[in-house]
Amino acid sequence: MRRALTRIAHEILEKNKGTRNLMLVGIRTRGVPLARRLANKIEKIEGVRIPIGSLDITLYRDDLKEREANPVLYDSDLPVGVQDKIIVLVDDVLFTGRTVRAALDALVDYGRPRRIQLAVLVDRGHRELPIRADYVGKNVPTSRRETIAVRVKEIDNEDGVILQERIELSP
Repeated sequence: MRRALTRIAHEILEKNKGTRNLMLVGIRTRGVPLARRLANKIEKIEGVRIPIGSLDITLYRDDLKEREANPVLYDSDLPVGVQDKIIVLVDDVLFTGRTVRAALDALVDYGRPRRIQLAVLVDRGHRELPIRADYVGKNVPTSRRETIAVRVKEIDNEDGVILQERIELSP
């Protein structure tokens, strides 16, 4: 995970020719600590602290009615305006693309960024929407019966990526 994030940090800097107008925005939940780690790596490389935000996409999800009756809402925190910024959305796993679509909708409610890019730790395929990541830590081909769980120390007390078979319980 550390090497993948270091590589992504270098790729972000290279593609954007440095840190000017750059802001990282983590998609809650595990995208937030990943965005912080990327920002720390960028600071070590460039000597510049870039703004880090967090985005709660709960109310923007297209499956909200199918999920919990009372969803847990978190605050979104964007420390600076997004207008004319280069925003790198950060998430743990890219799967169908629906989370990213919701994040795009939520982000543009805050203004009009100059550019939005996507960084993910794991891309597992199976897209349902025409979305692709600009920066990928690892491509992990999966079947629909499998799931990927990313664990981060800040939330789970350990770092890791777990590939597991989905268990279907019969009624």
